[in-house]
Amino acid sequence: MSYLLPNYKRFNLSFVDGEGVYLVDSKGEKYLDFLSGIGVNLFGYGHPLLVKALKKAAEKPWHVSNYFVIKSQEEVAKEIVRALFPAKVFFCNSGAEANEAAIKFARLYGKNFLDGAYKILVAENSFHGRTLATVSATGQEKVRKGFDPLCPGFEFFEFNNLDDVTSKLSDDVAAVMLEPVQGEGGIIPATTEFLYNLRMATREKGILLIVDEIQTGVGRTGDFYAFQGYGVQPDLFTSAKALAGGLPIGAMIVREEISDVMGYGTHGSTFGGNPLITSVALEVVRKVKNPVFLKDIREKSKYFISLLQDALGGFPFVHEIRGKGLMVGVELNVECGEIVKNALKRKLIINCTAGKVLRFLPPLIISLGDMEKGVLILNEVLKEFMEEK
Repeated sequence: MSYLLPNYKRFNLSFVDGEGVYLVDSKGEKYLDFLSGIGVNLFGYGHPLLVKALKKAAEKPWHVSNYFVIKSQEEVAKEIVRALFPAKVFFCNSGAEANEAAIKFARLYGKNFLDGAYKILVAENSFHGRTLATVSATGQEKVRKGFDPLCPGFEFFEFNNLDDVTSKLSDDVAAVMLEPVQGEGGIIPATTEFLYNLRMATREKGILLIVDEIQTGVGRTGDFYAFQGYGVQPDLFTSAKALAGGLPIGAMIVREEISDVMGYGTHGSTFGGNPLITSVALEVVRKVKNPVFLKDIREKSKYFISLLQDALGGFPFVHEIRGKGLMVGVELNVECGEIVKNALKRKLIINCTAGKVLRFLPPLIISLGDMEKGVLILNEVLKEFMEEK
């Protein structure tokens, strides 16, 4: 009997150790990880840089109230901002919390500078979190179902449809919020034309552009943050998942010129930005924002996608292979849950999202050899699946 709520559909498998891009189960079996904790463990498992930082931080106070200056928190914020544009940072504990902060910021901005505008335009097929406000902002009925009445103030537009979203930029709109690549929605990248022109349209009307970089950020797409690859600068963006290499963290980063909108007493987080977590995040940020590291991810991405195209493209039920960096999806014409289970039997961890999309988010340190090994396993799994059908 389990004493946990049944809100997760778990595999009957427990991992007790890990090294590099491999996890080890309770029986000592090794699994090649193409999911990295849903894009969290960007350096895999047991990375010496992060282990060293965590051990050092663990010998000092783990938590200090945000009533006081936290040096490592200030240092992480400085490293992020210096790699991007003048901005201020708020730290919390998760992506959903970061998006909650962004929603609150947009409401305050609309009240103070846009004659009380409060509405936020969000994309169909999007995913922004599991809290009530972020569920309300999520463009997937299966996520919103059962939680009525939802939070008011959100209106949906068709992703990558510029005409649709710009037609909805009315006087009561304070912000547009979107993911540069829809992750839970099936690895669907925004087009450069769409995102660039949307930025121009929102700027012209004085409306905020919020970019949700929870899954795409911290090197995942081959840029430090994905919006950089689009040549776009948002007014604010959110980050989490990989930011501390496996430890819980979230952040909202706001353009400096408007950062004082969220002043004293408007928001907070008890654990957000504590010394233990930000000491590790500091090492993550310093390593990932290195241009050499990011170039390596882009080169791995090309190789990985070419491997997938060669090995999987010939199957009749493979519809499309797409993605950015090491955030890659293989869309099928069939449900992919069974394929995930069969891959796991062969000691490969993958994921199915949006019902028919195999999602790959391997650790960014993955070698070309391990890519080849994983794709070979996938090829065998899909051959077996086709024979059975």
